[in-house]
Amino acid sequence: MLDLILLDFHWTQLLQPQWYIENGGLWFIVFAVFAETGLFAGFFLPGDSLLFVTGIFSNDLVQKGLGISFGGSFINLVVLGIVISLAGILGNYAGYWFGRKSGPFLFERKDTFLFKKKYLLQAKEFYDKHGGGAIVMARFIPIVRTFAPIVAGIVGMDSKKFTWYNVVGCVAWVFSMLFAGHYLQQLFLRAFHFDLTKHLEVIVIGIVLITTAPVFIKIFTEKKKKK
Repeated sequence: MLDLILLDFHWTQLLQPQWYIENGGLWFIVFAVFAETGLFAGFFLPGDSLLFVTGIFSNDLVQKGLGISFGGSFINLVVLGIVISLAGILGNYAGYWFGRKSGPFLFERKDTFLFKKKYLLQAKEFYDKHGGGAIVMARFIPIVRTFAPIVAGIVGMDSKKFTWYNVVGCVAWVFSMLFAGHYLQQLFLRAFHFDLTKHLEVIVIGIVLITTAPVFIKIFTEKKKKK
C-alpha cells in the first residue's frame, strides 16, 4: 500500500488536505499539524484547510485511526481535537526548543528552498508587536504560526508563559477549525442539501484566501507607506 502511494506521489499533493485524508488518515494529519507548527520546513503545509476538512470527515477518521467509535459525532470530534491539539502543542514546543538552541544563527542563515529568512523576520515583527499573545494569534495565520514559536525561543520567552499561550492557542485553533468543518457540513446538508465533500477544492481555496488575506493586506499597506 505504502509503495503504491510513494509511486504516485508528487510534492504538490502535500498542499491538498484530501490527500492526507485518503492516504494516511488521522496519523498523517497529526504529523502534518506537528510539522507545520514546529518545523520551519513545514511552513507550506495546509494547516487551516486541513483541519477544516478533517472536521468534515471526523467520524471516519476517528474510527479508522483509533480503531473505535466513541458513540457520537460530538464525542468523536472532541477526541479528534484532543489528539490533534497534542500534536500542535508538541510541534510548538519543538519550534521553541529549536529557537532556544539555535538562537541568532537562524537570522544569519542564507535562504534555501525550505528556509526563507523573510518569513522568520515577519514572525519576529509579529511577535514584537503583540508579545505573548502572538503565540495565540499566530495559530490562525499561515506561515507565521510555523515561525512564531521559533522566534519565542530565540528571544528567550519564559517557558511557563510560552506553555500557557501555546496550549490556549493550539486548542482554540484546532477546535474552532474542526467544529467549523463538521457543523457547517451538517448545516449545509440539512438546510441546502449541499454536500461540502463534493466541493473540497473550492472550500480549500476559499479558506486559503481568507487566512492569508491579513498577510497580503499588511504587505500591500507597507508598500503604500514606503511610497
